[in-house]
Amino acid sequence: MERRGAVALLTLNRPDALNALDRATLEALAARLETLARDATLRALVLTGEGRAFAAGADIAEMRGLSPTQAEAFSALGHATFAALEALPVPSIAAVNGYALGGGCELACACDWIYASERARFGQPEVNLGILPGFGGTVRLARRVGPGWARELVLTGATIAADEALRIGLANRVYPTDELVAAAFAAGDAIAGKGPLAVAQAKRVLIEGQDADARVAGALERAAFGLVFSTRDRAEGMAAFLEKRDPKFEGR
Repeated sequence: MERRGAVALLTLNRPDALNALDRATLEALAARLETLARDATLRALVLTGEGRAFAAGADIAEMRGLSPTQAEAFSALGHATFAALEALPVPSIAAVNGYALGGGCELACACDWIYASERARFGQPEVNLGILPGFGGTVRLARRVGPGWARELVLTGATIAADEALRIGLANRVYPTDELVAAAFAAGDAIAGKGPLAVAQAKRVLIEGQDADARVAGALERAAFGLVFSTRDRAEGMAAFLEKRDPKFEGR
């Protein structure tokens, strides 16, 4: 992990294994996320992979010997880790630099949005191994691209290129590989200039509201809207707008 101002860059660093997600990597990622969640100065997170892959999936060599009970526990670890990523109070941006397959695609989908390099490849190929997605792929992928595309990708095990991922809404934007991380940081820097409490509440309402009916989602929004009016940042933001100056948000 490295820090550039208010934005953190977290890099999966098992390039010889195409950043495959074994138990140790998931536990390390969970520990980093726990630290980041407590960092009041953090405003955005960029997640990427070292080498040719973002993450080529869960570690098949490790999974091969798992019993059914152990497999369920491994799935539970992935679910808990990715839920912690999704629940970060700051936006997370997946900078998918190469292969994002299986668990790697699931990890990208746990981020708030996805920027892809031109060489990125996405897919849920688990059925090719006689298994199915185990880290939330059947849930988050459908919510991101819709049930039809999710079913096609999961049930065929197909791999798609970056331009196709962009077309179906899996990736938000596609960049040349050497511009990818810089573009993600630029988005993070833009977020850093906004009111952090408002960003955190807006993210929470977006996530919680997607599972609720319209009335409940609306109630969540109304409550959050009222809550931010109790903050110094709200007063500062409105004052700065009326005084035609840049706001100085404090996160209070």
